[in-house]
Amino acid sequence: MSFIHLENVSKKFNPSNYSAVNSVNLEVNQGEIITLLGPSGCGKTTTLRMIAGFEQPTSGRLRIDSKEVFGEHVNIPPEKRGIGMVFQDYALFPHLTIEKNVAFGLNRWKLLDKRKRVKEVLELVGLSEFSKRYPSELSGGQQQRVALARALAPKPHLVLMDEPFSNLDAGLRERMRHDVTSILRKSGTTAIIVTHDQKDAFAVSDQVVVMKDGIIQQIASPKEMYRCPANCFVAQFVGKTNLLEGKVCADMAHVQTRIGMVSLSSKSSELIENVRLSIRPEGCLIGDNGHYSGHVQKVTYSGEYQELEVILGHDHSTSETMLVYAPVEQDVHVGAKVSFDIKPESVALVEA
Repeated sequence: MSFIHLENVSKKFNPSNYSAVNSVNLEVNQGEIITLLGPSGCGKTTTLRMIAGFEQPTSGRLRIDSKEVFGEHVNIPPEKRGIGMVFQDYALFPHLTIEKNVAFGLNRWKLLDKRKRVKEVLELVGLSEFSKRYPSELSGGQQQRVALARALAPKPHLVLMDEPFSNLDAGLRERMRHDVTSILRKSGTTAIIVTHDQKDAFAVSDQVVVMKDGIIQQIASPKEMYRCPANCFVAQFVGKTNLLEGKVCADMAHVQTRIGMVSLSSKSSELIENVRLSIRPEGCLIGDNGHYSGHVQKVTYSGEYQELEVILGHDHSTSETMLVYAPVEQDVHVGAKVSFDIKPESVALVEA
């Protein structure tokens, strides 16, 4: 039995009767870290708030650690669900020291047990030496670790984190992804994280749940989701890609497209007249004798690679623009002709 279980959970907001979340089914195993990923308004935060008990579902059932916390005749209040919450702005008390912030949720604990637990979690997050300081005396990353320590202190069944990295600059953000994941792993805590950033989701998650318009589009490991997106929306949301229309060939291993024949990494299960291909730009390998060729119309330098927009075809009716990554040391300029091959491992059949 799964540790967290959502069964046909929906949420409608009156008076519009708009479904912010529509029949979500989700299972999370104990000790697993999953991320709800999607654009603003997709329903990910509403889903998190329903799990926490801050929002009441319109319908469905919700179970945590085999105990039903919401159902037809059940609605357990937030404070009795055994959940730790890390808010986007951390919500630390500015007038309390770090140790008192962490101890805030331990009011019913005996004094000695409380002190011992505060010491344990501060050691876990690497902030023991800062226990007497105030939040204003800490960096953004340190404040985030305090918020996580406070959430972990009562030994919750589950920790929920709402956009935990959004307030951090790029360098600190990367470090905190590692730190937060390490802390959650060491504590063995089950966690659900909300983010709109694909890099955040892929860096910390065992499973990623992509949502759109209140509906789950795909649940998969980061690697599986990137290599085998379920549909065009997922393919575009979790990374840059080229989407081509085509027809599966008789050998079931190739697809005929406007840029020519494209090889699949594995055979199609059926002969389909109209299909969509997702081709990752890093799978387009530039070489002198590539099967595909075109002229560069734009070059964008990213630091790690050059992003090329390449037009294939001779006229507007048959041309196709492809995104291709080139090594930074390669001399490429607008107007140049380039040739490339496509790695089958970077090609996936997707739904429209």
